Amino acid sequence: MTSPPPLNVLFLCTHNAARSILAEATLNHLGKGRFQAYSAGSRPRDNQQPHPLALEVLRRAGIATEGLRSKGWDEFGRPDAPPMDLVITVCDNAAGETCPYWPGQPATAHWGYADPSSVQGSPEQRLDAFRQTLLAIRRRLELLVNLPASALDRLALQDSARALAKD
Repeated sequence: MTSPPPLNVLFLCTHNAARSILAEATLNHLGKGRFQAYSAGSRPRDNQQPHPLALEVLRRAGIATEGLRSKGWDEFGRPDAPPMDLVITVCDNAAGETCPYWPGQPATAHWGYADPSSVQGSPEQRLDAFRQTLLAIRRRLELLVNLPASALDRLALQDSARALAKD
């Protein structure tokens, strides 16, 4: 018996440099072939580089960072883009913006997280803000990847993802 194709999940944030990058890398790490994560932003960083502290906390957590880059969400609205099953906004700015049309009308959810890159303080305090954001994202993603297959079918996926936002 062949396994079903992975569920494609797109995480959106304004700059695609911290929260959405953390979510993309973590879901690809935890997803074990059941999920394929992507991330994008409405106004990605010009240099296409994720925030250095996001990359550092991922590496310290044993999560691969190769290939991560800040990119615009228009990449995922193109005809040759992978079809998304679920689109999750992870910052309040992106949740309030008008998103492009996503082919296939994927399920949507909003999981709000404070922006760790806005934290001021010592280098250790700033790193800790990224670490805490990663832990919060990881907790929710662990719940997602452990949902039964019945909770991930097309009709139930949106309800499942939105219910996780309440945890």
